[in-house]
Amino acid sequence: MTWTVLIAKSIELSVASAKLRSALKKIAEARSLAEAQMALGAKEGILPSFLAAALREARMSAGLSSDAGIKERAASSFQEIVRAEARRIRIGMGVLATVGSTSPFVGLFGTVWGIMNSFIGISKSQTTNLAVVAPGIAEALLATAIGLVAAIPAVIIYNHFSRVTKSYLELVSRASGAAARLLSRDLDRSHGSVHSRAAE
Repeated sequence: MTWTVLIAKSIELSVASAKLRSALKKIAEARSLAEAQMALGAKEGILPSFLAAALREARMSAGLSSDAGIKERAASSFQEIVRAEARRIRIGMGVLATVGSTSPFVGLFGTVWGIMNSFIGISKSQTTNLAVVAPGIAEALLATAIGLVAAIPAVIIYNHFSRVTKSYLELVSRASGAAARLLSRDLDRSHGSVHSRAAE
């Protein structure tokens, strides 16, 4: 189970990070939300979601006088997108946390069970001969080892993915900031054109 999550999450996170980095490079020179959308094409992903949310808010708020309100509503939409992406990207992490935290206790239970069997063997045979005690102790040590073998990789992999997920979510935050800047430029540009027409 742990190794399945490792392989699946490694592929998912590396592909998602590569796509987002590529998308951020494509819109680096964009001067507006429309230009950024054209640069990305009809692709799906987190950055197109930010751009679509910004364009939708700008369109729905057309004619309103306050840019601050538009930016605030767009920022709220961006936060919802970020939260949804964080939930999506963390799917499977709970399995690792559960395995890492419960496996030592399963191993401990096996240890106690094995030692109890050793004591039962001693009481039945009325001797502390190694041949009587050894099977129970071996069983106890095996259970401990199995618990640790399951727990240690799960904890290491969980910590690794926590770091990688944090790094990916920082990229998502950069994408959100890029969309917010493009929206701000579009709003400034629209006000500039209104003022120039008024001056004429």
